[in-house]
Amino acid sequence: MKRYSGDARRAVAFPLGGFGTGHVALGGDGALRQWQLSGVANHLGFVPDSFFALRVSSLEPPADVVRLLRAAPLPPHPHPAPNVNDADVPDADRLPPWPTVQSTSMEVAYPFADVTYTDEALPVAVALSAFTPFVPLESHASALPLVRYRFTVTNTSTEFRHGWLLGTLQNAVGWDGVTPIDGTRGAGYGGNVNRLLRRPGQTGVLMDHPGLDEDDAAYGEMLLWTDGPAAALPRAHSAEAMLRFVETAKLVTPIQLGDYSDTALRAAVAAGVSPLRAPTGPSPAGHTWDAGVAVAFALQPGETTTIDVVHAWWFPNRYADFDRFGPQHPYTRSRFWVGNHYATRFGGALDVLDSYLADRERLDTASRAWADAVRHSDLPPALRETVSAQGTLVRSPTLFRTADGHAYGFEGALGASTRNWNGDVGGSCPLNCNHVFNYEQALSRLFPDVGRDLRDTELAAQAPDGSVPHRVVLPRYLPHLHDVAIGGPERPALDGMLGAVLKAYRSVLDGAGDDWLRGHWPALRHLMEHITTTWDPDGDGVLQGDQPVTYDISLHGPNMFVGGLWLAALLAMHRMAAIVEPAAAAAFLDRFTIGRDTYDKLLWNGEFYAQPATGEAYDFGRGCLSDQLLGQWWAHQLDLGHILPADRVRTALASIVRYNLRTGFAEHGYRVFADGDETGLVVCSWPHGGRPAVPLRYCDEVWTGVEYQVAAHCLYEGMPEEATAILAGLQHRYDGTRRNPFNEVECGDHYVRAMAGWSLLDAYTGFHYDAITRTLRVGDRPGRFPFVAGTAWGTVTVAADGRVDLDVLGGSLPVDVMESAASRRP
Repeated sequence: MKRYSGDARRAVAFPLGGFGTGHVALGGDGALRQWQLSGVANHLGFVPDSFFALRVSSLEPPADVVRLLRAAPLPPHPHPAPNVNDADVPDADRLPPWPTVQSTSMEVAYPFADVTYTDEALPVAVALSAFTPFVPLESHASALPLVRYRFTVTNTSTEFRHGWLLGTLQNAVGWDGVTPIDGTRGAGYGGNVNRLLRRPGQTGVLMDHPGLDEDDAAYGEMLLWTDGPAAALPRAHSAEAMLRFVETAKLVTPIQLGDYSDTALRAAVAAGVSPLRAPTGPSPAGHTWDAGVAVAFALQPGETTTIDVVHAWWFPNRYADFDRFGPQHPYTRSRFWVGNHYATRFGGALDVLDSYLADRERLDTASRAWADAVRHSDLPPALRETVSAQGTLVRSPTLFRTADGHAYGFEGALGASTRNWNGDVGGSCPLNCNHVFNYEQALSRLFPDVGRDLRDTELAAQAPDGSVPHRVVLPRYLPHLHDVAIGGPERPALDGMLGAVLKAYRSVLDGAGDDWLRGHWPALRHLMEHITTTWDPDGDGVLQGDQPVTYDISLHGPNMFVGGLWLAALLAMHRMAAIVEPAAAAAFLDRFTIGRDTYDKLLWNGEFYAQPATGEAYDFGRGCLSDQLLGQWWAHQLDLGHILPADRVRTALASIVRYNLRTGFAEHGYRVFADGDETGLVVCSWPHGGRPAVPLRYCDEVWTGVEYQVAAHCLYEGMPEEATAILAGLQHRYDGTRRNPFNEVECGDHYVRAMAGWSLLDAYTGFHYDAITRTLRVGDRPGRFPFVAGTAWGTVTVAADGRVDLDVLGGSLPVDVMESAASRRP
């Protein structure tokens, strides 16, 4: 479990919220920020007056201590990191008037973020465990628009203590997610309604804005709730009013009778605890209401209580009104409603809560089981942290799911890193960009149903000539990007098309089934025919000519970046053909064999796979490209074996680490993702000279997705020291002091390429499951490790003598063949 304290809290912002539902982030200081509930990506979005506070009292000796449950804002770093803003504290100069706690620390085991509050003046110990349900393979269970905040309060003094835990929330229905809010005043506010919710054992405030049209982008509901013995202030003008509510709250009858039982506390709060009068009716024009619930507690010395507070939300409307790549369209003012899938499952915020409560024990237990499977595993600390944090990328505002159930993703969320060419609000580079999603593993492996859906969408966009554009269009009935300049790069990305084949085979291995494959087989065949006739017309197995790729340019002539993906795709087609069209399988294998030998002969320079000089702009020539073995990384994940000589692969990997893992960065004219004396893996270097006048675009940048890919490949090849060196540099950069460990940045925040980090898990453990043949392979590395295998998840334990035990915690894993050092089958 990673712990963030001191300066390492500065940039920590832990995303909370379900897949495709929007999120709010919990800072390392205990404060809430980055409010993005309505689906508008905006790291600077802030909803004021939404916080937690504590009042602790005692009769004799008389005492009354109040604290905001957050630490004072840390001073800015003397050398802030460029292209990020996670360290910004939006209310640093206008905190509510109670004192903050002296310090906080945060420990993370996804999906749980645990905050410990420290203050010498508090006679109680206070801790928070915040989470949103997250269960591998269960995309719906992991898509609740809800956060549960569980506070644990322990009386550490020698005296009896009683008090109040205050949870607050502003009614932000009507807010556009962007325009700054001043207290309770904001654009879109006015006519907001807060309704007191009282049910047996439950207290809350349900919030809406009845004056909004039902198709308004900001239309929806929010909910503040607790099942503790609570008094509610359903409407307030300010944070000061809510704190005053708690300051005036009293427990007269329990104090007189000395009865602080749960029954007595609930009776006391039901009778009213404060003379403070709440405003009535809808909020005034231009304003909204705040609301608070104050949960009473009473503790003997050494006694502990647990208090749950929930924030839930429901915003049904999403519009495809984001930036569009491709040619100018005549419908630029059209909003194109696409909706939010979670809103079709629930009728409102209260329905969200009730759905959670109905399955609360299972969701809490399964979520904790996944967190513990990673946290208590024998993975090295760097791998534990990476695998755990990958779930935050799945939950980010980069990804969403429309009302019809289809999943989509931007490349990232616009932010500080995109202001050189765009703003800092919304999605970056729409939509489902297949060459960037070539690196994504976490989403599709954790939720294979979503992975299949992404393939369905991608192949449905296929052009008549067999090509697949690297961006899809939403709504789906609009014209696809066929025969037009797409942008980033202009023509359909060749690496993305090859990746479509590999990702389809990944879905097959994860249990998509023969029928699913048969349904997509004609499109896959047509795609490979297009690639072959366009780039390999002479049949020598080597792709030639203009090759658009993920660097937003084209490469020219043979290169192993594209070539490796091509070779892996040929083997994947061979495997899939054996299932649905056996007569076609041999041709794919034959072309692979020819291409493998020719690529190796053309490109191997004794240290790595370079590129013949072409004289074309952006070609890397004699350069050492960190991505040169991307296809081999894919081949290992798909159990395709070595697509190039194994000894040369390992030599090339060693060269990539030797030449491209750099410590110390100067100005280089590109985007800065590593600076000063930091360590990072650059995209490309020219260790023996020959850097072209117009080098590969982005060559001097450091992309975490590429770092993860290379590190995982090193593990596959038995090179742990090289993998460790890469990961150490990456995690030092994202250690919380200057950058957020839960927001890896490239062309936008929460960048999809970073989900390559998931591949580290199977690369280290040697775990591989083939749902087609029901074959399971486990490495011989002793230890207990988590696994996710398409149809099941859990832990696998490898004993020193080679015995293997599987503990399936979710789903089922039929195994007919075990390939390992195991002495017995599970």
